[in-house]
Amino acid sequence: VDESELLTVPDGWKEPAFTREDNPKGLLEESSFATLFPKYREAYLKECWPLVQKALSEHYVNATLDLIEGSMTVTTTKKTFDPYAIIRARDLIKLLARSVPFEQVFRILQDDVACDIIKIGSLVRKRDTFIKRRGRLLGPKGSTLKALELLTNCYIMVQGNTVSALGPFSGLKEVRKVVLDTMKNIHPIYNIKTLMIKRELSKDPELRSQSWERFLPKFKRKNLKKRKEPKNKNTKKEYTPFPPPQPESQVDKELASGEYFLKERQKKRKRVAEIKAKQADAIKKRQEERNKAFIPPKEKPIAKTKKASTEKKIDIEAIKEKVKNAKKKKLGALPVEEVKLKIAADEKKKKKK
Repeated sequence: VDESELLTVPDGWKEPAFTREDNPKGLLEESSFATLFPKYREAYLKECWPLVQKALSEHYVNATLDLIEGSMTVTTTKKTFDPYAIIRARDLIKLLARSVPFEQVFRILQDDVACDIIKIGSLVRKRDTFIKRRGRLLGPKGSTLKALELLTNCYIMVQGNTVSALGPFSGLKEVRKVVLDTMKNIHPIYNIKTLMIKRELSKDPELRSQSWERFLPKFKRKNLKKRKEPKNKNTKKEYTPFPPPQPESQVDKELASGEYFLKERQKKRKRVAEIKAKQADAIKKRQEERNKAFIPPKEKPIAKTKKASTEKKIDIEAIKEKVKNAKKKKLGALPVEEVKLKIAADEKKKKKK
């Protein structure tokens, strides 16, 4: 037998169900699991709890609901023969606590169905960014989540800080990858495109044993936003061991100009002269601004139009032709040939009469 045939699983093959004949003596010890549920789930759990007990009783597992403590507990009995039934019952109560409806939850008791609870609350620091990325996973009117459910054959529930998935093992693996990538700011549409291509490739039996890398798209991450540069850049000056020179004080300035040695009366007179000089400059500038309105704008010079040249080239040959035509026929009279024909016609009419 060829090795490739041994490695592949035949189509439609299923593992046989675990029955009482496989474990006739049952379990030695009693196992139990408990989980808490939020207050808003109390009314729904109270309503659907008889259905939960009925579904678990088929696998000989007891279920109790404690509304005072807000907890659900599942325990094995003496009749329980499947050791993995208690693990499935534990997943069932976990999913019920995570707001997954019972219509989907009871599927966990099947052999080929598993569940995965992905915690996404601690993957993003900022709360606003987390809400945006979680909304991106849902898509407009839940379209992205619906597409993901169809491609992976899983039921996905996004609630609070967790994402609950329920379905086959291969689908759960893809769901986890998409959810974690979305929280890392990779849009789910890229993963959905890859899943669609994989779905089509899996239908071809020849490509099952080959690598699919050449068919899958490779998306490059582009960072289009450039870092904004500050308006005022702080340029580092060259290091000097000496301190900067001390700024001059008012006394130093007066000593340098010689004002320090003047009398108080002379200082006052100088200050008044400076103020008057400043006022005179300001008045002069203001007057210039006012006079600008009375200065006429410069007129553009009138462009002289070129006189049309009266001299035209005379076509002598054309004039000769016109003269010849004029000689042949007189203005206002019929041509000679037409006149002769008319006279001949008149003569014929007279003869007939």
